[in-house]
Amino acid sequence: MDTIRGNLKSKTIFLFLILISNYLSGQIVHKKKASLLGSPFEIIVVAMDSVEGNQYCDLAINEVKRIENLISDWIPSSQISRVNQNAGIQPIKVDNEVYDLVERAVKVSKLTNGAFDISYASMDKIWKFDGTMKVMPTSDEIKKSVERVGYHKIILDNNHKTIFLKDKGMKLGLGGIGQGYIADKIKFLLQEKGCTSGIVNVSGDINTWGYQLDGKPWTVAIVNPLNKNKVFATFPLIDSAVETSGNYEKYVTFNKKRYSHIIDPRTGYPASGIISVSVFAKQTEIADAIATGVFVLGVEVGLNLINQINGIECIIIDDQGNIHYSKNIDLKQQ
Repeated sequence: MDTIRGNLKSKTIFLFLILISNYLSGQIVHKKKASLLGSPFEIIVVAMDSVEGNQYCDLAINEVKRIENLISDWIPSSQISRVNQNAGIQPIKVDNEVYDLVERAVKVSKLTNGAFDISYASMDKIWKFDGTMKVMPTSDEIKKSVERVGYHKIILDNNHKTIFLKDKGMKLGLGGIGQGYIADKIKFLLQEKGCTSGIVNVSGDINTWGYQLDGKPWTVAIVNPLNKNKVFATFPLIDSAVETSGNYEKYVTFNKKRYSHIIDPRTGYPASGIISVSVFAKQTEIADAIATGVFVLGVEVGLNLINQINGIECIIIDDQGNIHYSKNIDLKQQ
């Protein structure tokens, strides 16, 4: 889902959930997998029995579909599609939920100096990562491809809850933040319905609440993409989230330089120097957006940004396989 379906950023994550599914105090661990948003989806809940577990899982899946129909630019009738269809023409009134999400996305764009930008969907698709591209685009083609991109051209009217894109041809794509938002909303909904523990995985955007049946935290293990057989760190997730962006599967090489499928929306050139970024935060939404921004900013600038934000940590793996992590992260070395 680079938009909500068909992500420009990779959602193949080297995370393994360590789960305990034995019976305890009459509770069970109930799982459900599906293909949603054009990507893998998994929900795991602690419930009294399979009937209750299925109810929680169905609520989660319905929430995905509800939000998708609001914010997917692949669905012509969605509110985001209507905003895109009226770019350069007129402002479009949207639900408070959609307006607030776009407003928060613009704030992250400012924070990352445009390295994350939901108007990336305006880019001309001149880079292809399916093996068909044999010649690198020219500098003029690359420059032209991002002419319509720019979060500063997203006009928000808080009084009327309208969104207006200044230039014709501009488009919003919420794939870089929407999946994280969905994971957060599912967590909130299930907690509200009485589910005391669970983990939701929206194509690699992972959020947790509560504990496993043995009382231990839900745990993720992280693998270096250049050495997939070895876990180098485990990380407990206690009522928190993690998201990983990577380019280890989709890239092209020209003149011995590797170009990621994650494009810098400011320049039109693919990001380089990093193969994986994992961001840990309380909310999946912020982890989702910040991970993309850090990937584009690079190791040094990305770490400097993370180290200035309270409650957010990250692990970065560069294209040489070296591991970098923010100052307050607590790694359990294997």
